[in-house]
Amino acid sequence: MVRRELRSLSIVAMSCALLSTTVANPVIAQQESSKMETKQTAKFVYPAAKRTDHVDVYHGKKIEDPYRWLENPHSEESRQWISEENKLTRSFVDSVKLRSKINQRLKDLWNYEKYATPFLEGGKLFYFKNTGLQNQDVVFVKDNENAEARVLLDPNLLSADGTVALAGLELTHDAKLMAYGISKAGSDWQEWHVRDVETGKDLDDKLEWVKFSNASWSPDGKGFYYSCYDKPNEETKLEDRNYFQKLYYHQVGTKQSEDKLIYERKDQKEWGFDGTVTDDGKYLIITIWKGTEPKNRVFYKDLSKADAPVVELLHTADAKYNFIANDGNIFWFSTDLNAPKGRIIAIDVNASTPDKLSLKEVLAEREETLEQVNYVGNRFFCKYLKDAFTQMQEVTTIGAPIRKIELPGIGTAAGFSGRKEFDDTYYTYTSFNTPPVIYKYEIESGKSTLFFKPKVKFNPDMFETTQVFVTSKDGTKVPLFLVHKKGIKLDGTNPTYLYGYGGFNIALRPNFSVALIEWMEMGGVFAQACLRGGGEYGEKWHEAGMKKQKQNVFDDFIACGEWLVDHKYTSPKKLAIAGGSNGGLLVGAAMTQRPDLFAAALPTVGVLDMLRFHKFTIGWGWVSDYGSADNEDDFPTLLAYSPLHNIKKDLAYPATLVITADTDDRVVPAHSFKFAAELQNAYSGENPVLIRIETSAGHGAGKPTSKIIDEWTDKFAFLVKVLDFEKTAEAGISEDPFAAQ
Repeated sequence: MVRRELRSLSIVAMSCALLSTTVANPVIAQQESSKMETKQTAKFVYPAAKRTDHVDVYHGKKIEDPYRWLENPHSEESRQWISEENKLTRSFVDSVKLRSKINQRLKDLWNYEKYATPFLEGGKLFYFKNTGLQNQDVVFVKDNENAEARVLLDPNLLSADGTVALAGLELTHDAKLMAYGISKAGSDWQEWHVRDVETGKDLDDKLEWVKFSNASWSPDGKGFYYSCYDKPNEETKLEDRNYFQKLYYHQVGTKQSEDKLIYERKDQKEWGFDGTVTDDGKYLIITIWKGTEPKNRVFYKDLSKADAPVVELLHTADAKYNFIANDGNIFWFSTDLNAPKGRIIAIDVNASTPDKLSLKEVLAEREETLEQVNYVGNRFFCKYLKDAFTQMQEVTTIGAPIRKIELPGIGTAAGFSGRKEFDDTYYTYTSFNTPPVIYKYEIESGKSTLFFKPKVKFNPDMFETTQVFVTSKDGTKVPLFLVHKKGIKLDGTNPTYLYGYGGFNIALRPNFSVALIEWMEMGGVFAQACLRGGGEYGEKWHEAGMKKQKQNVFDDFIACGEWLVDHKYTSPKKLAIAGGSNGGLLVGAAMTQRPDLFAAALPTVGVLDMLRFHKFTIGWGWVSDYGSADNEDDFPTLLAYSPLHNIKKDLAYPATLVITADTDDRVVPAHSFKFAAELQNAYSGENPVLIRIETSAGHGAGKPTSKIIDEWTDKFAFLVKVLDFEKTAEAGISEDPFAAQ
């Protein structure tokens, strides 16, 4: 099955019913004057965000929310505050003398030709390419592998500033038509269009209010299945909660208003639908998700029969089921049913009823975590995680081993897409100091042939990667990757960037980043922690960092920070922590729980108000991982670690750069706004407490290259200043990386 899904879904990647309605109506006092005042600390003058007497009552406990007004980013008061905060942040980072050199080195590193993993369809080869500093990757097509490439879609032409991004694409089996989605200003909302592959021109089709959806073509190529929501209120679409998704079929050449409703559930407002047509065209597989819950349902519809009903095959949401492929009436799934680290099962749909499944194990669970399975060339390509790095194994459809695919080292592999009849496939390999290298793989022989190797202006031999296992507070061993220049001195003076995530069953793996290369060139150590709550060791590892166990994640992260100090990689004066989205929550919790351990904190697009996150857009979908303050049983846990609610007056916090975007409709910017305002109000020390608010940008997906480089430039300028290593950083940037060769 060839699936080209570029979106980064909160419902799948990060992110649910409210379990209690015992929260009383808030008591709201009259607001003060809207005039913007200032607050003076030892070194900084902050815009003094007004504090109101707004109080909410949760299960009999009063909770102040003085910056509730910042939840409306469109109000005149909010816009004024945003403007003043951005001015302050700009004045600080622009004053760093090294900033221009940091920016130039990032551009030099970023300016290399990049390819994404190619894929075959209809005898044609498709791939994404970026010449270096293009804001968005361009889609190319070759009529065959040896033909001349031509541009099929260039998103850079869709906007002047590069803020329109490709959000997904899907081709008909004969590769004559391509459905594709675009996102504007980083929003999760998408528009879908149809393009003629031969002419490169769009048809008249336009689908709106698509969100968290793929497209899947019918076997005749005359239309495709997709999911969308009802049209939202235009003024509040960035904040309103998303409920009642519907699955439709769109006939090419018709208006969206004429699309056929395939499936909806008026009794289940939180259910979402992913419609996928099997490669043989016989079945429509309907995967039902509910927020970020790790368990899902699977229904199907027989497309060979007119008006066939939707059959509820897996209807109890007792495990995670990922549809792989089918052989007639035999459906293959990867699942964690009775196997927390994953296995492959086969279900005979003709012999199954909703109450009794004809289920057979094809591939048993093993020590490594089964992360993904593709069915190509009449075999399974199984991607495993071994201590957070990739291992690849080919097996037959009855589970017999064929071969282990040897990879270049401890890194991450991706790709291996295709169909049953394909003879070849493609994959990409990368690591912390290896840019993504693409290989063509001959399925029968198992031979890998180099397809593309990028040329980045750095010397990979300067750096080394090691993995250690840190003992957390309760004795759990936590993997920690360490990447740095060879031969560094363990004297506690190295500026160190500790990064983590720890949630939603998402695994952090070794991946290449030019920003990471510059950080290490400047003398920095990069440390990536694989925390509980993630997917590195299967569902039990995930569950160990959910809901009432969430503190484990923060304990793991803090333990990694302590290990780095104890082993003389760094010191509390040189240790920075960073993370985005759920990782922003991680940073917010760690810095409020152990402010003495860290010198700098960069919470990015973070979930920072744990009492109200479920009130906005898709936030309700994260209740499966976090719990809800509306539930009296969950409330004490959330209040105990909620970053916003654990800021204490006059405590010495790390230098902080909060990062968010004005059109983030996944983790709405109110989280960052309120956290920054509260931190500035409470803190009176010498460390800067700043917030960087990007314009015309969202949660991160599809962000233009220019904005990405500018953001990293500001991060590094901030860090070299507050960690006090400007001279070392400048020497590293100026050094010829190939001088030692």
